[in-house]
Amino acid sequence: MKYSTSVSSSRRKSRKAYLGSHSEARRKLMSANLSKELQARHGVRSMPIRKDDEVVIARGMYKTREGKVTAVYRKKFVVHVERITREKANGATVPVGIPASSLTITKLKMDKDRKASLERKNRNTDSGKKASDEEVTMSNVD
Repeated sequence: MKYSTSVSSSRRKSRKAYLGSHSEARRKLMSANLSKELQARHGVRSMPIRKDDEVVIARGMYKTREGKVTAVYRKKFVVHVERITREKANGATVPVGIPASSLTITKLKMDKDRKASLERKNRNTDSGKKASDEEVTMSNVD
């Protein structure tokens, strides 16, 4: 069922928008879920992935492998993770592209822009009120 009349549900238009998107739009499309611990700490489910984040692969042949992001290849919609490589027929090793949706971020590379983005996206705050330290520490208890 279509909920919004202003958004097309056409496969053709959706693919054109996705595959023809520019680099800054692809940054947002290439978001990955945060680990449960990070979700509890920051009150955010997902973030655009970037170089130097530490990730664990959640799906595919390399499932459960961990590593640091070495490159975010926006043109191909893939992420290169360190130590995830394969050997070509001529003997050269090449990094394997992993889709961002198949990754879970376990450690964020923090800078002032990312910190501001997390505070802006935080769902634990009630109209600007900070989440108390007790709530954050209790959210880690399972």
